[in-house]
Amino acid sequence: MSTSKTWGGRFGQATDQRVESFTSSLDYDRRLYAHDIRGSIAHARMLAHVGVLTGTECDEIVTGLERIKSEIERGEFEWLPAHEDVHMNIELRLTEQIGEVGKKLHTARSRNDQVATDLRLYMRYAVDEILTALVAFQVELLDIAEREAETIMPGFTHMQTAQPVTAGHHVMAWSQMLERDMQRLFEVRQRINIMPLGAAALSGTSFPIDRTFTAKELGFDEPSANSLDAVSDRDFVIEFVAGASILMVHLSRIAEELILWCSEPFGFIQIGEAFCTGSSIMPQKKNPDVAELTRAKSGRVFGHLVAILTVMKGQPLAYNRDNQEDKELSFDTVDTVLACLEVMLGMMSDIHFQRERLLAAAQRGYSTATDLAEYLVSKGVPFRDAHEAVGKTVRYALERHKSLSELSLDELQRFSDEIQADVFDRLTIEGSVSVRVHVGGTAPSEVIKSVRNARERLTRRRELLGRLPK
Repeated sequence: MSTSKTWGGRFGQATDQRVESFTSSLDYDRRLYAHDIRGSIAHARMLAHVGVLTGTECDEIVTGLERIKSEIERGEFEWLPAHEDVHMNIELRLTEQIGEVGKKLHTARSRNDQVATDLRLYMRYAVDEILTALVAFQVELLDIAEREAETIMPGFTHMQTAQPVTAGHHVMAWSQMLERDMQRLFEVRQRINIMPLGAAALSGTSFPIDRTFTAKELGFDEPSANSLDAVSDRDFVIEFVAGASILMVHLSRIAEELILWCSEPFGFIQIGEAFCTGSSIMPQKKNPDVAELTRAKSGRVFGHLVAILTVMKGQPLAYNRDNQEDKELSFDTVDTVLACLEVMLGMMSDIHFQRERLLAAAQRGYSTATDLAEYLVSKGVPFRDAHEAVGKTVRYALERHKSLSELSLDELQRFSDEIQADVFDRLTIEGSVSVRVHVGGTAPSEVIKSVRNARERLTRRRELLGRLPK
């Protein structure tokens, strides 16, 4: 390959080696090669469509680009740092292979709109990969929720025992968090799928291009509406990393609960040994490292969000070299999210709920106190009066080391004359859970309905993913 700069005509002095090293993005942006080649092929076909290239010239360019793609995938392509980035490496290799015709490919475009197009093509692909992984993760959660629909466990507020719930209900709360992540990513994908190509450097081009033709070739919904904005916009990166950050918040919260639950003081679950590690000094240890690392990697993605916001906040329009910094953080965000989803999915498929331990924990902490208050309200007692009466009942039971269900009817009636023998149906853990049969409630029957509805949503998600332009 030639090592001369494609932009070197205006310069009379060679680039300082330190500048070449500092400004080169080749080490990481070569990852865009398939998207760059796809964009170039579509651009060449558009140029032939409008008569800027002949059909023969277009065929030569397309064949040459496909040959280069094969070289890269076979590991035979020589990447030269002197050519700065993936775009110049491919273009110069094309010219080396097919001669002067290769130099015509860059007609009516700039690296500014070229890189923006490549990045959008990559981000679209990455979002689809993450959505597919989220669907798989959701399927596993729904299977667990259905299996544990009748498994009673304590629900917590302030990390204190609050009210009994079912494990299936708790897992469905995780599912709801990830459902919102999917909604956000589908919305982000819509704004990613706008085509910058044709904006050229910033003002468009004098050539008679057909941007709608190119957009259709590349599966974009439409061309960008403003050439200046097209090359300088990185909102789609910000939105993606923001959505990924919220997703990582959710994965981190799930991981945190798994870490607590598998600890000896809780003992709510057992994680399969294939997804745990040991200690170098304590032979008995079984550490939940997958969950711990997922929890930590959330901070990595949050950092990328701060970074891209900082990169963009002070830039005037249009393109600035600052935007070179958008790629490493985008790539690492994608890699981190996909890795966490993959390993968390494997771990979730090997988790076992300790049902007896969960039930015993739910029976501690006076978790049916709210049920007693609601019982009194159903008898006509104002809620605030009921709340006070039950508070006194709990204190009485605490002093005698009894649960509420262990108190006699006479003892309960000390705090309210409205309490009758039917109260004991409400003071059992099973009774507390079973009466919450409204939409979104923790009753096993509602959990099963929620699982069924979520599976129907996932079916629609899969169908939508299959229809989206790639």
